[in-house]
Amino acid sequence: MSVPAPSAVAPAPEQLVDHRGAPRGPVTMPLSYEAMRLSLAFHEAGHAVLALAYDMRVLTSEVIAWTEDDGRPHVTGLTTTEVRLDRVHPWRFAAQCAAGSVAQVQYLLTHGLWTPQTAVGCTAAHDREQAIDVLAEWGYRLDRDKVPVGGKSWAMVRGMARRKISHLWPQIRITAHALSDHTTLSGDDIAALTGMRNPAINEGAAA
Repeated sequence: MSVPAPSAVAPAPEQLVDHRGAPRGPVTMPLSYEAMRLSLAFHEAGHAVLALAYDMRVLTSEVIAWTEDDGRPHVTGLTTTEVRLDRVHPWRFAAQCAAGSVAQVQYLLTHGLWTPQTAVGCTAAHDREQAIDVLAEWGYRLDRDKVPVGGKSWAMVRGMARRKISHLWPQIRITAHALSDHTTLSGDDIAALTGMRNPAINEGAAA
């Protein structure tokens, strides 16, 4: 099936900000619209599939595409999860944050689309900063560039994500293509597509 065309209307402002409320720029790459959209779908699929693998509840995952006044398509994405700290280890949460960029890079490499120009579109600094901030709230030390005492570097967390993605690539690929085709999937949709489980957030909670 053909992928949905980008919207002529820009997304709502709240869809274009990070967890701190700062603007989160759209992705632009020297690729066809279809390839750029699919690369973002792999990014969101990486987040969603690792979230399920790590026992997080996925609410929705979506690809957002629109055209600006210059006529060029822009894309971004959003995956929403619910996390219980008593069920998900903080380092696994961090690996889920890293998984989007890692999966997107893997898609580009696999299809011969990895270049210095497309690499810029895979930075996803907002995912890294969210992981750093959330782990700090939980008392864990995650650093951008070095290994802090008692903690990990972002490169180490990306390595964790890469290893998990290597085992879950079929599920990520199925999810990414479905996302690109349908724009939005619920967590239950992704679970049904992949044969994985989307846990209820109150599952196992005390009565």
